Amino acid sequence: MTVAVLPQPTQILLTIHPKDLRIETKRASGAGGQHVNTTDSAVRIVHLPTGMVAECQQERSQLKNKEKALKVLRARLYSKKLEEETHLRRTARRIQVGTKGRSEKIRTYNFPQDRITDHRIGLSMHDMRNFLLGEELLEEMNSALQDFSNQDALLELLGENV
Repeated sequence: MTVAVLPQPTQILLTIHPKDLRIETKRASGAGGQHVNTTDSAVRIVHLPTGMVAECQQERSQLKNKEKALKVLRARLYSKKLEEETHLRRTARRIQVGTKGRSEKIRTYNFPQDRITDHRIGLSMHDMRNFLLGEELLEEMNSALQDFSNQDALLELLGENV
């Protein structure tokens, strides 16, 4: 059995600061006659921290084009942030769950043989009932795990200093 404890996903808060935006205006291109040639109604917004760009020249009004471009930019930034958070969540889950292979097995509870085996230290104990009730055997297993951890840390220290 594999157990993974993961945080609940939260709603993404996206704030775009005006100082992070560079707003450029220009004359729209394409059909539109003389009006297109005389007014700067097209808008280009650059989000400086990410380099993401949104342009709009659909409307005749510069303000409407700016609003539409901001909506497009906000949608793109939201999508990018959502993808990043999804990737982080997926990575955290993959690390916790692992491959679920037998090589990742930590402990085996063998009920028919009344045996507990900790595969990290190679220790097997009998009398599972007392172990699960938290009596002497559990303390013995914890002590053996602590000794193994201390020995491993000591070997690591000696290996680095030699």
